[in-house]
Amino acid sequence: MSGAAGCQGGGGGGGDRGPRWRRPWKLLALGLLSASSVLAAAPGAGAMSKEEKRRLGNQVLEMFDHAYSNYMEHAYPADELMPLTCRGRVRGQEPSRGDVDDALGKFSLTLIDTLDTLVVLNKTKEFEEAVKKVIKDVNLDNDIVVSVFETNIRVLGGLLGGHSVAIMLKEKGEYMQWYNGELLQMAKELGYKLLPAFNTTSGLPYPRVNLKFGVRHPEARTGTETDTCTACAGTLILEFAALSRFTGTSIFEEYARKALDFIWEKRQRSSNLVGVTINIHTGDWVRKDSGVGAGIDSYYEYLLKAYVLLGDDSFLERFNTHYDAIMRYISQPPLLLDVHIHKPMLNARTWMDSLLAFFPGLQVLKGDIRPAIETHEMLYQVIKKHNFLPEAFTTDFRVHWAQHPLRPEFAESTYFLYKATGDPYYLEVGKTLIENLNKYARVPCGFAAMKDVRTGSHEDRMDSFFLAEMFKYLYLLFADKEDMIFDIEDYIFTTEAHLLPLWLSTTNQTVSKKNTTTEYTELDDSNFDWTCPNTQILFPNDPMFAQSIREPLKNVVDKSCPRGISRAEESLGSGPKPPLRARDFMASNPEHLEILKKMGVSLIHLKDGRVQLVQHAVQAASSLDAEDGLRFMQEMIELSSQQQKEQQLPPRAVQIVSHPFFGRVVLTAGPAQFGMDLSKHKAGTRGFVATIKPYNGCSEITNPEAVKEKIALMQRGQCMFAEKARNIQKAGAIGGIVIDDNEGSSSDTAPLFQMAGDGKNTDDITIPMLFLFNKEGNIILDAIREYEAVEVLLSDKAKDRDLEMENMDQKLSENDSHKQNSEEATSASQDVGAVSEEPEEGESSDVTDSESLSPADASSDSISISNQDSSVPGTDETSAPEPACTQGDHQPQEQKTETESNSKVNWDNKVQPMESILADWNEDIEAFEMMEKDEL
Repeated sequence: MSGAAGCQGGGGGGGDRGPRWRRPWKLLALGLLSASSVLAAAPGAGAMSKEEKRRLGNQVLEMFDHAYSNYMEHAYPADELMPLTCRGRVRGQEPSRGDVDDALGKFSLTLIDTLDTLVVLNKTKEFEEAVKKVIKDVNLDNDIVVSVFETNIRVLGGLLGGHSVAIMLKEKGEYMQWYNGELLQMAKELGYKLLPAFNTTSGLPYPRVNLKFGVRHPEARTGTETDTCTACAGTLILEFAALSRFTGTSIFEEYARKALDFIWEKRQRSSNLVGVTINIHTGDWVRKDSGVGAGIDSYYEYLLKAYVLLGDDSFLERFNTHYDAIMRYISQPPLLLDVHIHKPMLNARTWMDSLLAFFPGLQVLKGDIRPAIETHEMLYQVIKKHNFLPEAFTTDFRVHWAQHPLRPEFAESTYFLYKATGDPYYLEVGKTLIENLNKYARVPCGFAAMKDVRTGSHEDRMDSFFLAEMFKYLYLLFADKEDMIFDIEDYIFTTEAHLLPLWLSTTNQTVSKKNTTTEYTELDDSNFDWTCPNTQILFPNDPMFAQSIREPLKNVVDKSCPRGISRAEESLGSGPKPPLRARDFMASNPEHLEILKKMGVSLIHLKDGRVQLVQHAVQAASSLDAEDGLRFMQEMIELSSQQQKEQQLPPRAVQIVSHPFFGRVVLTAGPAQFGMDLSKHKAGTRGFVATIKPYNGCSEITNPEAVKEKIALMQRGQCMFAEKARNIQKAGAIGGIVIDDNEGSSSDTAPLFQMAGDGKNTDDITIPMLFLFNKEGNIILDAIREYEAVEVLLSDKAKDRDLEMENMDQKLSENDSHKQNSEEATSASQDVGAVSEEPEEGESSDVTDSESLSPADASSDSISISNQDSSVPGTDETSAPEPACTQGDHQPQEQKTETESNSKVNWDNKVQPMESILADWNEDIEAFEMMEKDEL
């Protein structure tokens, strides 16, 4: 999500219901005034020097070059780069990742998404070349089903952003003199291809559309969906209105306005909140939880920015109405917790997703700085603990979902807080982001997403938004006005950080029909007190204002376990007690049993000592009690599920540390329930790898001399995992890696795999054992074929890359460039013979013991749950019960994957041999050395 370039110091909040600014440029001018005033007031102590800012800005440019050049060399014209295997991601040629792949349309997504980034980073020559490639190579008429939301913000937005800066450069007279609106024509073509999705009675678009056949066409393969997310339908107005204003074709803006009008009409009237998912035909809320993160986020963003760009007061009215509800119910500083739209005093879940990191930036635009500083600081503390922001984390800051796909939202909010406050603290935050990206995410062919922030393992993906947003915000954070070739304040950022010029507000205006069907809720006037506030409101004569807000939150993650009073408890005070929560329930408490009875929940003691809960809604004391009972049952199911999950082990890491990798490649590995516990041996196990004979490891090892004191590689299948471990341990191996024999399997698309024992005592196994899926295992096997001696580290979490060895290797290569490296020859190459694919007759024991883990035996106080009168509604996400305060963060990772059963991986698609991958890596290493010298 992205903030606005205009009005950087404050917000689009309006005054009272009297006259407001009619033109965004007036709003913008006031924003610049307030921002400059804040900058003047910023404390000088601790300020970052101009030289340091310039060094960091140049470092951002080098990082962008590394990512962009690798995409162009190894992936283009594919949509995205796969940085671990150095090839392009082509939809249909890789295992399906479910909805994530709906962003891919075989239209060179990353290049289009990056166009205006090139100009922001002063790479005008590269921009001119990129535009020519897009015009020449990109085809928008593909028979492929894509997400309307993703295609709008990334492709349509990318084309419009590219057109915006192209005409700006042409006007300046040096570049793009040949340009004649070709990108705009492509944008218009794409706009017409998206319009069939709006063919619904409500005006809300279908979530997907076929670029060639539209929706509900016999060959479209889409159009049967009934639901869409609020953000999916409510994040269209900027791009569609800009397309209408650029072309003079009003239909696009009209369709986007109709969708926004419908969502506004369907808001929950008593709370003024909207749900996550809505039925596109009836307007009924399908998921009735509400927050500012995934599924809703950019809907709020576009209401405020539509007012800034289009000057329509109704958008500001709606945003302020929603914002009041957000601050009343969802905001629990520094947390932002989802609530139920019908009962907003009750939290809907006890964890937060990373997409809410955009919200502090939006609050800056609104002008509400204090909560923006608080939430941003809380997020920064989470990042300092895990190096990146996990996809989701609990209210006591433990990892809920461990992935991190290099999202830019936190960098975005950091940029806008710095522009609003001028506080050099935010420059230091940006510096931390740069260091973490280079240290943990950088790989030879770009930057790889984090599969698990706890282990540091990588995922073979580099999403287009990484180039479109991350480098844009980081560069702007450190850039001075003289570093820019144009005035960034003349543009507003879309949610994908694409640039739209503010002068569109007065061009080809669409006559808007004011929504008069519903009166706006009268709100406390304090919510409308400012529009682009001045420094007296932001910082009351105190240049240390921001620091004073941050200071109480410095240790919020590591040294405290914040659990604020629930909204229900806060509102009820000394009145009736709040509903019983599942996490507090005790079967031996008579008061709790009485509450259960009131909610229509009965408790049954089973013969095996367990307790079963059954709900009969008709037996509840009232309809409200029945609803509380339903919620209690759902919480109990989630709590039971979480307890089962916590019996699983977290993933481990296999890190390639030898030349020329030096720890940059980290593979996600499944743990074993036997052998050395790597979480208790922080140093891990390090050694060279060797393939064993026989390769399945199911009998005595015939090449013990090659395996001794090394980490053994073996193939899965034909015997128990524990038997393999005993055989290699007997041969003298110091560890083992089992590689999946299922061709094409990958941690990207499969859930975490754990190796179970053989049902016997496994205390005799003392070496560590890890499991790699086929794709990750082949990365090691390919490295062996290329370099013979490959050293890896088995650990619970990836360690820092070996800079000393990397520098030593560079010196050796300079001094002995014409000599054979005799040391490398001492490690004999281990041939990986062709292993026949035998029927997995003995595999059943492996699968039974390790793929489908059964929960531990039920204890006497365990609970089974059933609901006989009304089914507990399923949710897309499992709300983890709020755990006790602990410093541990090794929580089970929720896996959400879909795999197409018939999909086959085309591994030969633009695969690069290892020499090619590393041909120009020497320059990369030299650049790193220069950075490190500069830092020292």
